[in-house]
Amino acid sequence: MKRDVRILLLGEAQVGKTSLILSLVGEEFPEQVPPRAEDITIPADVTPEKVPTHIVDYSETEQTAEELQDEIHKANVVCMVYDVSEAATIEKIRTKWIPLVNGGTEKGPRVPIILVGNKSDLRPGSSMEAVLPLMSQFPEIETCVECSAKNLRNISELFYYAQKAVLHPTAPLYDPEAKQLRPACTRALTRIFRLSDQDLDQMLSDQELNAFQKSCFGHPLAPQALEDVKTVVRKNVAGGVQDGRLTLDGFLFLNMLFIQRGRHETTWAILRRFGYGDDLELTDDYLCPSLQVPPGCSTELNHLGYQFVQRLFEKHDQDKDGVLSPSELQSFFSVFPAPPWGPELRCAVPVEFPGLSLHGYLCQWTLLAYLDVRRCLELLGHLGYPTLCEQDSQAQALRVTREKRLDQEKGQTQRNVLLCQVVGARGVGKSAFLQAFLGRSLGHPEAGGSAGHAINTVQVNGQEKYLILCEVDADSLLVAAPDAPCDVACLLFDGSDPVSFAPCASIYKRCYMDGQTPCLVVSCKADLPEGVPPPGLTAAEFCRRHQLPLPVPFSCAAPSTAVFNRLANLAMLQHPAARELHATSFWLRVTLGTIGAAVVAVLSVSLYRVLVRSR
Repeated sequence: MKRDVRILLLGEAQVGKTSLILSLVGEEFPEQVPPRAEDITIPADVTPEKVPTHIVDYSETEQTAEELQDEIHKANVVCMVYDVSEAATIEKIRTKWIPLVNGGTEKGPRVPIILVGNKSDLRPGSSMEAVLPLMSQFPEIETCVECSAKNLRNISELFYYAQKAVLHPTAPLYDPEAKQLRPACTRALTRIFRLSDQDLDQMLSDQELNAFQKSCFGHPLAPQALEDVKTVVRKNVAGGVQDGRLTLDGFLFLNMLFIQRGRHETTWAILRRFGYGDDLELTDDYLCPSLQVPPGCSTELNHLGYQFVQRLFEKHDQDKDGVLSPSELQSFFSVFPAPPWGPELRCAVPVEFPGLSLHGYLCQWTLLAYLDVRRCLELLGHLGYPTLCEQDSQAQALRVTREKRLDQEKGQTQRNVLLCQVVGARGVGKSAFLQAFLGRSLGHPEAGGSAGHAINTVQVNGQEKYLILCEVDADSLLVAAPDAPCDVACLLFDGSDPVSFAPCASIYKRCYMDGQTPCLVVSCKADLPEGVPPPGLTAAEFCRRHQLPLPVPFSCAAPSTAVFNRLANLAMLQHPAARELHATSFWLRVTLGTIGAAVVAVLSVSLYRVLVRSR
């Protein structure tokens, strides 16, 4: 909604434009009227709509044509004033003033117009019959107000309607020629109807109508008022009420009726409560409310967020089998402009082919909240979280975790979602490892693809946590450091091809050895014969030298959950005692890089003996 309103008064000389402004401000008819009133600003707290309002007068003798065009360009609404006792001033509105304001905008948005019949004290009866053809010819005319600057009749009403034409415009909602709602308005109201239909019976019961009424207007309808509403719909729309409940057709008719009777602010109140702007699109402020996520912190759904998305699952799980079938998923997606999740969903979360279980559904929301919080906020907005939960914004469905550095200092974390980077050379089995985490062996029909991430629940000290596996190619880390810190790293190599361990060793030294990220080495393809290691350190010897856990054998042909639980437990430990070890490793590398070869050999043997004794 606009934050202020600029009203321009136009019309022939001597119709009373200036008098109207001065009568409004001074609350009495001015004895002396200047050629043109100075620009007036009315503060927000004294206007009905609580927005600042600027009123601008125009005088053909005081201003140039260029100044007039500039004022028209800046105006939000134009009040075209005519003298009810002079028919010629009405004709000038049709031939001169409306073409001047909207003549070049036949196809684009037009400036709304309020017709103002001044000097009603000089003529008995009404001039409405004379202006009705104008209102039929020009759809940008919002309404016509007859008033008298001398008697102060309808002066405040005039400017109220001008405000209303800007803040609650009719044009985006209603096509007066076709006498029906515009398509964008119908789409928006249909989404609102579906969100309000809690039992998915495609009708609004009295309870659902009152919940909707209270959410939009702060109070429910009285029982008699509910019956009156349904009676009006029954008389005008076939099938608008069924079994005492309001259908979508009935709901759309009611809003069209509000608009036709000049109460379009009612429909706008509904639309804005559900996040729509003047263009009938969900606003950026609604979809992406402010949520500060400092470096080193992550985002998770809180208990309010999980309650909301679980209620939606239960709402759309019509057969109560704990799985959203393809048709039930389609129903869930119906309030979005496009499906929010694509085929990649099946490669990232556990699924119940061909549907989506509650477990997989909650995994998907958890993954989204962690990896793309902006997208998560958008989807919660489309689902109506702020309105249905009576919250300021969907940011209240999320929590920002404590900074990772503080977790490491305290040696513990309160995070419910942990990130593991799965690092290895191409072909070692990273994608299969991620699919095994989702319970899929190599022969599973869903195990062929990869979304780059996989999420599932794991057990950590008797508690259930979410673990996200992120597939990272070793070559990319040899060129650049990881984009974001992880809670644990899984260094994956092919046990049947020990040469594939070399990138893991390089990555560990480059990215993880000096930090506090715990690492676990996993020897994949354990069902194949073990290969002959090349000369130099084996994977086991490397782990012993760097005080890492010994390599864990793993087979995707018969996956075990033990390795994933172990990764999660390492992530939760946060390696509080690792700093001393990492400092020793760092100084060892500095020494090796700066001393001659003979001295290096002596120091290496000495340090090795010290480490052996310490063990």
